[in-house]
Amino acid sequence: MDRKTFLKTTLAGAAAAVVAPGALVSCSTSAKKPSVSLRLSFQEGLTPGETLPDKLDFMESLGITGFEPGGGGLAGRVGEIREALRGRNIRVSAICAGFDGFMLAEDPDVKARFDTTMREIVRAAGELESTGVIMVPVFNWQTPALPHTLQTRDYLCAQLHDLGEFALSCGTTVILEPLNRKEAFYLRLVSDAAAICRDAASAGVKCMGDFWHMQEETSDYAAFMSAGPYLQHVHIASRGNRVMPGEDGDVDNYTDGFRALKELGYPNYVSFECGCRSEDRAATLKAAVELLRRQWDEA
Repeated sequence: MDRKTFLKTTLAGAAAAVVAPGALVSCSTSAKKPSVSLRLSFQEGLTPGETLPDKLDFMESLGITGFEPGGGGLAGRVGEIREALRGRNIRVSAICAGFDGFMLAEDPDVKARFDTTMREIVRAAGELESTGVIMVPVFNWQTPALPHTLQTRDYLCAQLHDLGEFALSCGTTVILEPLNRKEAFYLRLVSDAAAICRDAASAGVKCMGDFWHMQEETSDYAAFMSAGPYLQHVHIASRGNRVMPGEDGDVDNYTDGFRALKELGYPNYVSFECGCRSEDRAATLKAAVELLRRQWDEA
């Protein structure tokens, strides 16, 4: 199509829009947003209580339906966690790391430790019907590491493919977590993580967003939308000091990100990963839950 024909075509389309604006309105309003509920999760170390049943009792009192344990020693806790969850409306959400070594290690022994311990955790995650095991390919402080090059990215995708296929065979996934540049400059943006998921070419490789680390992003909404079908988990904390949502005041606004989760039909958990400034952790958690549910309704 030459430029003259192109201009005629686009002008005709614009004229049609002026003549029949109602058609455009009906198209934009006919699509309904999927009905999505806010499924909150607490990390184990965050929750008040001396024992696991105590912690789960507290979670139930707030209507929390997700439980995020750490991956360290998880294989030996499968029976304990299953028994503690029996008869409760709480499920294991994601597993927070816990492996030894790291995927992009130069040292073969360090990489081998990662392979062994990560697979142990993935296997246990599958037994617990977890949504996946959270991992970071390399933190800034982990050295020596492979250089930040295209060849390293290709290697990472190949390694993730194998690990993702193993996770699928166990009935779970591995979840890439982008972090702020002070912690892991290699993987900072949700869109970067989603692109790696795509190129890993395994349905067992997913990614997540963390509202704290997403201060690297220009928009919470755009970050989550960029993840699309790869989004498997979400972490949340206050936006200023990484304490409980609400403890940093008005800056703790999550409605932009929540709107994206609703539009995506996000089915999984938003899990607390944060500290607590208040000495009354139970009351602060209750207030944080109320804040998030209110903002979810507003989104």
